[in-house]
Amino acid sequence: MSENSNLLAEQRRALIVDEVRRQGGVRVNELTRWLNVSDMTIRRDLDALAGQGMLAKVHGGAVPVLEASTHEPGFEAKSGLEPTAKEAIAREAARLVAPGSAVALSAGTTTYSLVPHLLKVAGLTVVTNSLRVADAFEHALRQGGPGIHPATVVLTGGVRTPSDALVGPLADRAIRSLHFDLLFLGSHGISVTAGLSTPNLAEAETNRCFIASARRVVAVADHTKWGTVGLSSFARLSEVDTLVTEAPLPEEIRAAVAEQVREIVIAHG
Repeated sequence: MSENSNLLAEQRRALIVDEVRRQGGVRVNELTRWLNVSDMTIRRDLDALAGQGMLAKVHGGAVPVLEASTHEPGFEAKSGLEPTAKEAIAREAARLVAPGSAVALSAGTTTYSLVPHLLKVAGLTVVTNSLRVADAFEHALRQGGPGIHPATVVLTGGVRTPSDALVGPLADRAIRSLHFDLLFLGSHGISVTAGLSTPNLAEAETNRCFIASARRVVAVADHTKWGTVGLSSFARLSEVDTLVTEAPLPEEIRAAVAEQVREIVIAHG
């Protein structure tokens, strides 16, 4: 790549994260030549990415963060990552929803981004185990405004996780008793071998209940989720009907994913 000086900071940082993961580490001088920006710009990028937990700074460059498979970031920590990508994914995913549908949203920052788009679809019944999603619907419906349609929102019971999901036997029992036209499913990580996974064992079981009750499963995940594996897998790729992401899949896994996922949708910002 010979000319990247006009890239937005977020685009440039996404490229840096991808390169760190692909190469197992990068040096500042390599990035300045590749991205055609100053040494100071790259150092600011690395500082920002390290602050978000996306990589670890070392002398002269950066390496991947070796994160425990049981580590579960809180909602606030995750919500600041890849906001443009999440918005593009949410906008594209919402186009799959027909008026009058019963829609389920698992907990997560990407599914949370769907809320303003779903408010534009008439006659929805929305079931979620996310306190944040339920609060966002309630606030928007109370405020009203042009283009906002009333929706019936059902919040499952359960025990609260660090990411503000409600999980456990109460949530699972409520979800098993329902049937959804469409499920929007977030995840901590995705890989060809592990499928969709989460660090939280109880949340994994709740997500399995969502999948079992849904006619169509739509996984929503930005490019940073690829290659990340949490403690517990809750879905094989073959259980996903549609994958909505914002960037082409890495070449080395594209064919393997295409063999298992029925439809792959690339959202553009």
